[in-house]
This record gives sequence, structure tokens and C-alpha cells, in this order.
Amino acid sequence: MYIFNSDLDNTLVYSYKHNIGSDKINVEIYNDREISYITKRTSMLLNSVTKIINFVPTTTRTVEQYKRINLGIPKPKYALVCNGGILLEDGEENPEWYIDSVNMVKDSEDEIKRGIELLEYDTRRNFELRFIRGLFVFTKCEEPETVVIDLRNLLDNSKVDIFNNGTKVYILPKRLNKGVAITRLKKKLGADKVIAAGDSLFDIPMIEMADYAIVPYGLKNQLSLSGNIFIVNEKEMFSEKVLDKVLELCEKMEGFCE
Repeated sequence: MYIFNSDLDNTLVYSYKHNIGSDKINVEIYNDREISYITKRTSMLLNSVTKIINFVPTTTRTVEQYKRINLGIPKPKYALVCNGGILLEDGEENPEWYIDSVNMVKDSEDEIKRGIELLEYDTRRNFELRFIRGLFVFTKCEEPETVVIDLRNLLDNSKVDIFNNGTKVYILPKRLNKGVAITRLKKKLGADKVIAAGDSLFDIPMIEMADYAIVPYGLKNQLSLSGNIFIVNEKEMFSEKVLDKVLELCEKMEGFCE
């Protein structure tokens, strides 16, 4: 068995803030507004890909945020959400997976609580503090890069990772990453190899654990491995090139297809 683990936002799916042209399909509605899209060619390619390889959406989105997405394909058998802390099987949470995730990150609990206390009184924070399912912390801040630097200086970086994505600021247990998640799923399913695609710092552990990976040019210098990693030119539509490469791998490699 082979698996295609892919991030969603800015990898396959783009928010209304991104100009992906007029040839697009709405895939997410929130508060009666269309907020996310895919290109029509991405939709066509994704339908082809899901017929020949196990597609596993792998996202930092919460369960509720993930379920808002409708990619126009049969519901994936598996999805990894909350940065891999929760596994959905046929759309339902796997309770054993979640329990294992909570136990796995217990050694980061004190640092997470310290991070919450620091952010609670940080005047740069302009959004509520969310402790997502007891797994990681999320909020929004003014001067997010500076907030991240300050948190990294104050917290034990061997226990937690601190990132920002635009104005969003995250504190995550060190072991709550997509690389650990795809390794766990690979073992659970008895899979042979994994293809992975992603565009951000959240995706680097997954990219580096995968057998084959596709990343945008902007992530190139963040990676410590240079094996079977395919770089997409920044002028190309990343979602389409990701799926083109997956289909190419399926065609070239005997046994890749189901």
C-alpha cells in the first residue's frame, strides 16, 4: 500500500485572498461566505489521483475546520487533523489515536501551560487563546514574528515548537508534528511508502519523513534533506504541479498504484 499525505491550505486549497484566476471551484463556505477555492485543473487531477493511491489529507485544521472542506471527491478513508493529533476514519475520530496523541505529548504539558500564561498577558495578542483539544495552542497577534522570537527565548525549545503563519501564532508539543503522524499512520496501515506535499514550516517534518516529497521553491532552504524531494518553481501553480508529480510517480513506479 502507498499513501499520499498532503497538506490542504496553500498546497491544494487556496483562500479567497489568493489570486488563483477565475477558473476555480469553491470548496469551503463559512458564515455563508465562500472562503476557499481550488483550480478546476486541480479538481480534475485530484479525482484522477484518488482513484489510484490512498489520499490522506494531513492538516493543522481542527476537525470542524476540516469538515468544512468539500473537494468534490469521495470522502477520504483517512484524514490527519490537528497537526496529526487526531485521526479520522470514514469521517469519525479514532479514539485510540487521540488518547495515544495526548499521552505522547505529556512531557510538553508544562511548557504549553507556560506559553498560555505568557500569551494571556501579551498586549500584542488580538484574538482569543485556543487550546485545541489539549494538544496545541493557537491565537493571533500583532507583530507575530516578534512574539514568536520572544516565546522561543522564554520556553524550552526541546519540548515545544513555536511558529507563526501570518498573524497566527502556534505553540505545539515537539512530538505533535506531521512527520510523527505519517510514521504512525504508515505503521498502522502497514503501508510501504509515502508521498508527501506541503508548503509551510508545519510540513517540514512530514516532508523529511516521506519517501517522496513535493515542496514549493520557497521552502527549499528550510529542508535538511535533498533525496527524493521535488521542488516546484514559484511561478507555477503549486497544487497542480503536486498532483502532476503524484500521477507521474504512480505511472513510473511499478506497484505504486492500488
